[in-house]
Amino acid sequence: MADDRSPDSPQEPDDEFRDMLREFLSGNSSIDPSQLAGAAGLPNDPASIQQLIGQLQNAIRNTDGGINWDLALEQARALASQDAHSVTPAERGALDQAFNVAALWLDGVTSVAELTAPPLLMGRAEWARQTMPLWTQLAEPVALSISDALTRVLTEQAPEEMQGMIANAGQVMRSIGGALFAMQLGQVVGQLAKEVVSGGDIGIPLLADGTAALIPQNVAEFGDGLDIPADQVQLYLAVRELAHARLFRHAKWLRLQLLTQITAFAKGITIDTERLEELAEGFDPANPEELREAMVSGALIPPKSEEQLEALARLETMLALVEGWVDVVTAGATRLLPKADAVAETVRRRRASGGPAESAFSTLVGLELRPRRLREAAAMWQAVTDAVGADGRDNLWSHPDLLPQSSDLDDPSALVARLTAAANGEEPERDEVDQALEDLLRGDTERPQEG
Repeated sequence: MADDRSPDSPQEPDDEFRDMLREFLSGNSSIDPSQLAGAAGLPNDPASIQQLIGQLQNAIRNTDGGINWDLALEQARALASQDAHSVTPAERGALDQAFNVAALWLDGVTSVAELTAPPLLMGRAEWARQTMPLWTQLAEPVALSISDALTRVLTEQAPEEMQGMIANAGQVMRSIGGALFAMQLGQVVGQLAKEVVSGGDIGIPLLADGTAALIPQNVAEFGDGLDIPADQVQLYLAVRELAHARLFRHAKWLRLQLLTQITAFAKGITIDTERLEELAEGFDPANPEELREAMVSGALIPPKSEEQLEALARLETMLALVEGWVDVVTAGATRLLPKADAVAETVRRRRASGGPAESAFSTLVGLELRPRRLREAAAMWQAVTDAVGADGRDNLWSHPDLLPQSSDLDDPSALVARLTAAANGEEPERDEVDQALEDLLRGDTERPQEG
């Protein structure tokens, strides 16, 4: 685009800043672009460096202060496509059969209705594409916080003669910071696409309600080296995925409530500006890896507040209830599968350890995806199943007020007693608080005399 200013006309501060960035991106700078590629989490190869430079040049041009999440999708699909193959006819036939048998087995152990849409078999890049909208929804609050904090701190730390220039170029800074964050998220999701086996593998509902999906290539890699017949691995994972998808279709309120809790938690995250100031004071342009490490290590996110810890506890309880129910239902449905226990143990170990991409997401957003109280939740659901059967257990998902609480995971005996009494048509025992509340509502208590 031609510049119609005369050579003698003064430059605006934001124009000066753009020119400085363009000089760097054109290679006329002491900063090595390959080091900046490392800061974005990209491989140090010519194609990745050229791609990064192109994306940052676009960020300079499009300075609306927002985050271009298309960059995250582009990165994720590119990474997910590496060493990927399309679904073969043999895989499709085997997994379609596994889903058919899984649906029949689930019908025998749960009253939660079957899905209305057929399950999907998708490649890694397609999984990244379909799940990216939710990933960006979860990451955006933190991305904006980091971007704004970085702009503010750099403005404050800049030499006096540069402060006006940087302040007026705030939107440029935000766009570039947002582009780096989006590319980093794309790397995380792209790596996850190589690790997950299904739509519900992470625990949160990444796909639309009532959608079940397996990634055949990852299912095959999951079974490698387990000394378990491939058809048994496929069947077990198909049962788990169908159970997860059925639950979210049955409890229509569940997905919204869960995502609302996650988003509210993410929005409450603040940035440690003192740590950011330290980085800015000692920032070496030749070593941008330090900034990336601060972003992905969680160093910029300070310890959680009391309110956040309470919100996190509620969220972990909800995630544990979902995963625990899926575990119990899957165990019941696969009781005739000879190697079901071995596959289940592999799933448990894999869930407990997580993967590098999952760890990266937890530091980017400040949220662990794996519930810590899963074993307690599974034990509680099993106790409820033994006491009142599958119907009584599954009825607890009909309304959020009926769901077990954190205290029920600690000791399910009171919950089991209450459900058993209700199933037998008996009046449940009331504790002192319940009795006092009932007396108050009936007007049986004396009101204290006013002085």
